[in-house]
Amino acid sequence: MRAVILAGGRGTRLKPYTITLPKPLVPVGGELPILEIIIRQLGKAGVERITMAVNHMANLIMAFFGDGSRWNIKIDYSLEEAALGTIGPLTLIPDLPDDFLVMNGDILSDLDYAELYRSHRQAQNDVTVAVFKRTVQIDFGVLKYDAKFRATEFMEKPSYHFDVSMGVYCLKRRAVDHLVKGQPYGFDRLMIDGIKNGHKIGVRPFNGFWLDLGRPEDFDIANEKYQQLKTQLGLPE
Repeated sequence: MRAVILAGGRGTRLKPYTITLPKPLVPVGGELPILEIIIRQLGKAGVERITMAVNHMANLIMAFFGDGSRWNIKIDYSLEEAALGTIGPLTLIPDLPDDFLVMNGDILSDLDYAELYRSHRQAQNDVTVAVFKRTVQIDFGVLKYDAKFRATEFMEKPSYHFDVSMGVYCLKRRAVDHLVKGQPYGFDRLMIDGIKNGHKIGVRPFNGFWLDLGRPEDFDIANEKYQQLKTQLGLPE
């Protein structure tokens, strides 16, 4: 089982934490770096090899994680010389297997990565996306009106619910084999182009715990609840 972790971002939303540290090395709850938590979880899920796609402050990430022997998992690196988006970095990795897991390096979740991978292979999807229902609160009164500019509806600070990508997905190599090496290409384009071209894209809804630690609000929640979450995340007390 192989995983690719996207760890090349600048983490601008998490400043000032990321002024001197790359985002994957920012500690959660004052204890473990975000990326170390992910590595521990992937190891428990049966991942044998991780390739980290790195760019910003890559030397610090590589120095900290080394070859992965501390976690009994093989770690190697793919260095981007320029930002390539979320999918573009995969074109620089020459030995991708037929099926592999891809995830952002700032995800805090109790998702069963092994089950996601198994379901992807069983379904023979080109892409399988883990999704989470997220509520978006609008902090304003919202008006709807007709063509004559007459109000037809008013909602006070409504909430909307969306199934959003968790930043965790499984791919078949054929889903990226056709991409130009070293050219920027995002997950959004992979979805739009894949749907347009009739690729088999599966969705796996997830109802557990998930935070995107690239968002300051989620990072604050993770720090506040970290001690309570350790068991849930499979971390030592």
